[in-house]
Amino acid sequence: MKACQLTALTGPDALRLVELPEPKPAPGQVLLRVRATSLNYRDLLVSDGRYGKVALPLIPLSDGAGEIAAVGQGVTRWKTGDRVAGTFFQGWPSGPFRREMANNALGGALNGMLAEYVALSESGVVAIPPHLNFEQAATLPCAALTAWQALVTRGNVSADETVLLLGTGGVSIFALQFAKMHGARVIITSSSDEKLARAEALGADETINYRSMPDWDKEVFRLTGEAGVDQVVEVGGAGTFVKTLRSVAPGGQVHLIGGVSGFTGEVPLGDIIRKLVIVRGIYVGSRAMFEAMNRAITLHQTKPVIDRVFEFADAPAAYEYQQSGQHFGKIVISV
Repeated sequence: MKACQLTALTGPDALRLVELPEPKPAPGQVLLRVRATSLNYRDLLVSDGRYGKVALPLIPLSDGAGEIAAVGQGVTRWKTGDRVAGTFFQGWPSGPFRREMANNALGGALNGMLAEYVALSESGVVAIPPHLNFEQAATLPCAALTAWQALVTRGNVSADETVLLLGTGGVSIFALQFAKMHGARVIITSSSDEKLARAEALGADETINYRSMPDWDKEVFRLTGEAGVDQVVEVGGAGTFVKTLRSVAPGGQVHLIGGVSGFTGEVPLGDIIRKLVIVRGIYVGSRAMFEAMNRAITLHQTKPVIDRVFEFADAPAAYEYQQSGQHFGKIVISV
């Protein structure tokens, strides 16, 4: 089979297209014929060594979808031909997250999805919504589920709330779709007026260009009648966290998801205490959360927003496009 391997932690230039033996499903596993994969910011961190130690060579990418080509001994959940997506964590079926679960994340601790065939645990795949094609379904395992756990599973977002979203990458655009699914008001930021217009077309109620309005927290305060927002999906990290805390209402929730601008910085503890703010780390989600999200996506006929689809051989270019920050929504690689 064809696969793409990361051979060094030096960025996309270290990706190599290789021929590997097609895997065989062990007892309790399914063999997935991968049809599409998608990129996340995490994949950039893995590729250049900022995600910690990984065993090389590594087949990267946590996200992918396809159909089951074969099943191993004892498999009862699936049959050949079923359309499924892999779960980010191969060992988090439900319940609370445990430290050891980090050892079974695809595209990091384990080989990922950027190959024609992968063998996964039968409990490590979920059925994809019937109305989605493989490219759309491949965007769900990380970005969509992260947004879902933040706003729905943990945040219990409701129609009387205002949600602030930072940027227009994969997590933020899924968060926009899920917030509107639940009737919430959404304020979203970007450095591009064109991207903000696209966000408005998806239902964003208010937009802020943080390049022309660097004090965007003051604008959030103004737009909310000096009340602040109820929930924030915080993907910016150290460079945005202080302004995020200024933007949130007393008793509000900050879902800390990423660190595009860095993972270490000032933490204004006084603001958190005085405003009784809940700051919560979000790390993708369990299979049970994934299945619940897919039921909602199916009910509402929600379609992921895909910016570009790259061919398998152009995987390095897909990484570079992700790194450029030009994308709106998700970047997909067809397998």
